[in-house]
Amino acid sequence: MHINYNSNPVDAKSYDTDRLRAEFLTEQLFKAGEITMVYSHIDRVVAMGVSPDQQTLKLDDFADKKAFGTEFFLQRRELGIVNLGEKAEVKTSTAVYTLEHLDALYLGQGEQEIEFTSLVEGTPATLYCLSAPAHHAYPSRLILRDQAKRVELGSQDNANDRVITQYLHPDVLPTCQLCMGVTHLKPGSVWNTMPAHTHERRMEAYLYFNVKPEQVVFHFMGEPSETRHIIVRDKQLVLSPSWSIHSGCGTQNYSFVWGMLGENQTFDDMDFVDMNAIR
Repeated sequence: MHINYNSNPVDAKSYDTDRLRAEFLTEQLFKAGEITMVYSHIDRVVAMGVSPDQQTLKLDDFADKKAFGTEFFLQRRELGIVNLGEKAEVKTSTAVYTLEHLDALYLGQGEQEIEFTSLVEGTPATLYCLSAPAHHAYPSRLILRDQAKRVELGSQDNANDRVITQYLHPDVLPTCQLCMGVTHLKPGSVWNTMPAHTHERRMEAYLYFNVKPEQVVFHFMGEPSETRHIIVRDKQLVLSPSWSIHSGCGTQNYSFVWGMLGENQTFDDMDFVDMNAIR
């Protein structure tokens, strides 16, 4: 498990490309037959890439109890899962869930004996997970792709025509603080979240996917007066602290899973950046 420490925006101004990537980017989150974990001190978020191959993967075999100070991983946490690959199964001590491509699953505080299995022979599943500290045990629930709340934003003129699907969202189901969804840029559109914004009360994580091998996404971050960029490729993760903008522009349309946690779940609680002031 890689441990990521929070960064001061004053220090981040002096980071070169290698340091920016080391602090905020995870280049290989998915490895066949493994659960890769990133534990960040930014709001104590945990990101996981789960890729069961020939055998079932048990979360407790990869989550170090000592690192979290609990008897089991979700004793004081909640977990969101989005399936980015072929059909997969997630099993707990009380239920079994089958996830098709772009289905999601919420597991509430207290769930135990979590196992992940690929259901398509020869193809490792690609399950992206985010976990946040939790104070209450909300019911676990499978959210099918067509059950997510769908929001269309942007325009062709601004090259940001996109569809947002909200899975872990107050209008869909209750969670303690974790919110997750998927944004798909339509063909011909490449910009996401511009004009940019920050939200001091929530951090955000971006997992980019549907990025073709010959394409890249420029992820923009930093304070509005001190922007930086990171080149991102398929299925790579960027952790965005609350003081940073989080915006992307691709060489072609792409998709990403966004996840947020922090003080609230109020989606319009954003501090928008004046386009005449950003630099």
